[in-house]
Amino acid sequence: MKPLTDTEYIHILIAEGEHQQQDFKFEISDARKIARTLSAFSNTDGGRLLIGVKDNGKIAGVRSDEEKYMIEAAAQLYCLPEVHYSMQTFHVEGRSILVVQIDESTKKPVYAKDETGKPLAYIRIKDENILATPVHLRVWEQSDSPVGELIQYTEREQLLLDLLEANVSLSLNRYCRLTNIPRRTAEHLLAKFIRFDIIEPVFENHKFYFRLK
Repeated sequence: MKPLTDTEYIHILIAEGEHQQQDFKFEISDARKIARTLSAFSNTDGGRLLIGVKDNGKIAGVRSDEEKYMIEAAAQLYCLPEVHYSMQTFHVEGRSILVVQIDESTKKPVYAKDETGKPLAYIRIKDENILATPVHLRVWEQSDSPVGELIQYTEREQLLLDLLEANVSLSLNRYCRLTNIPRRTAEHLLAKFIRFDIIEPVFENHKFYFRLK
């Protein structure tokens, strides 16, 4: 089979549009902002950045090597732990397109430092970078627990199951209000149910809810 030219390959990627594992960037002017995308890809399913491509898919091309330095700074200086990536330049219609590939991290969470230096973790949902909730952080925290660990159904666990069965979806705040249990305890229980594949987080109307699988 004849190998794809740079132009054919990039046009195939652009035709996919932006999605959970792909993002278009016309240019990179802020390493901290791009660190959020690196964090989100690393904490979810991995993904790639097409730099020099507008949101509408039009090819603009990168204008200098500054874009490469911005990616390097984002990955090494503004991500904790450092994000490993690969980068390749493709030549399309007389312009250069950078394709940056980021793998899913084996050490989650990967944080991105904000303007004040505060580390924040992001996840990727569809074509958006969303701030990870405390429940996500607890799921990652618990991921080092033994795989064969059994879930213990105390009165609190059963109450959570009953609430989830009675409600199509349940937010963390509503769960705390209905049960009057401390927020950290609620986060821990929800994370445990997610890890055991009993419930799943769902992002709707810019909020996270939890429902039975």
